[in-house]
Amino acid sequence: IKMAGDARFPDVDTAGSENNEETEIVVNVGGVRQVFYGDNLNQYPETRLAELINCLAGGYDSIFSLCDDYDPGKREFYFDRDPDAFKCIIDVYYFGEIHMKKGICPICFKNEMEFWKVDLKFLDDCCKTHLSEKKEELEEIARRVQLILDDLGVDASESRWKRCQKYIWKFLEKPESSYPARVIAVLSFLFILISSVVMCVGTIPDLQVVDAEGNRIEHPTLDSIETACIGWFTVEYVLRLISSPNKLHFVLSFMNIVDVLAILPFYVSLTLTHLGAKLMELSNVQQAVQALRIMRIARIFKLARHSSGLQTLTYALKRSFKELGLLLMYLAVGIFVFSALGYTMEQSHPETLFKSIPQSFWWAIITMTTVGYGDIYPKTTLGKLNAAISFLCGVIAIALPIHPIINNFVRYYNKQRVLETAAKHELELMELNSAEGKAASSRSELEDLAREGKEGPFYSSRLKVSHSDTFIHLLSEEKHYRTRLQSCK
Repeated sequence: IKMAGDARFPDVDTAGSENNEETEIVVNVGGVRQVFYGDNLNQYPETRLAELINCLAGGYDSIFSLCDDYDPGKREFYFDRDPDAFKCIIDVYYFGEIHMKKGICPICFKNEMEFWKVDLKFLDDCCKTHLSEKKEELEEIARRVQLILDDLGVDASESRWKRCQKYIWKFLEKPESSYPARVIAVLSFLFILISSVVMCVGTIPDLQVVDAEGNRIEHPTLDSIETACIGWFTVEYVLRLISSPNKLHFVLSFMNIVDVLAILPFYVSLTLTHLGAKLMELSNVQQAVQALRIMRIARIFKLARHSSGLQTLTYALKRSFKELGLLLMYLAVGIFVFSALGYTMEQSHPETLFKSIPQSFWWAIITMTTVGYGDIYPKTTLGKLNAAISFLCGVIAIALPIHPIINNFVRYYNKQRVLETAAKHELELMELNSAEGKAASSRSELEDLAREGKEGPFYSSRLKVSHSDTFIHLLSEEKHYRTRLQSCK
């Protein structure tokens, strides 16, 4: 490199700063050498590589503020950075944009770009998407770790009622927190199943009894079981509401709304049965009670609280609204077209079942979905040909969005497993760092005791025992720390 003079750099040329566009610099990044020219680097003068052109005039302080080492003999700048990421970053000087290679951590690549002082706007949009997804994953991991730490931590300044609320919340909402909590979760799951089975069995005529007015009602035993299940659901909901840290969010949560819908019909029907007869006719009360009892089917959705598979399926359907919308659009177009064609082709037959196009919609729906009840069917040759084409198109239309929906399900399920494992690893690292810090603190205290000259047998034995029990040589005498970049690899 030929640049303005300094006694420590005998080969520096004073005219170099004026001809920096023709300057050649050699950069060694992690053992990979690259040669750059000033005309390329000066396109982006605020980057670290462009600053290397004029750094020699400032001496060692200027040089080592930009690089890790410099060899005047070889005229080479050394950087202890990731060479794979560097190969991607230098594309900005030649192509004006940057693409990440597959296998590079997006967060580490962002840190590399910040080190080389390259703006993130040069990162291609596809790579920015990976970066945003990685940030969301890290935020989710941090949130899970924080939740676990909040559960483990005990604030002595909190009142007894606050600590009791936290205990009840963990007991009912987090089955993994303790063995009794898992037992409660299993019991809640069993009560949901029992209540659902009782609701179904209660509709069997042979198991029903006749009341004084001659109406069939559920068996008293099944009614008692139903009452016990509702009592369990009520107590569970009330305790969770009382112990909830954010009661407004709790009340507006979808699954908690489902819980209310599963409980409320029982109490409303009970109220109507005992008090409604005085306000309205008995037949109207019975109809209202039957309508409310049908709402008990909402309790089956409570299973989603205890099933990660159902939660994953719900998320996959949410992420697949676009595919589902396309499916409905395809079916709607096909239903309209084939029902109109079927109605037109069947008009020539004297015993036609296609009375109108709206009535033909039903035939088109059950045909395209390959259900085929047979209540409406074509009788002419052209009508049968139209029916064959309609169900073939229906099979194709239904099969098209299935693959993306399955991919969304698998991707989300695997992502949840990865996030759960990452949160556990993060906690293990925090425990390891905490233990290492305690060991280093103990070692420092013992060394202070030794320096104070306390050579008595008591202190000597205490030093040896503490050293052998709590101190780990491999973690203290020679620490080999891994960088964040190496850890991500």
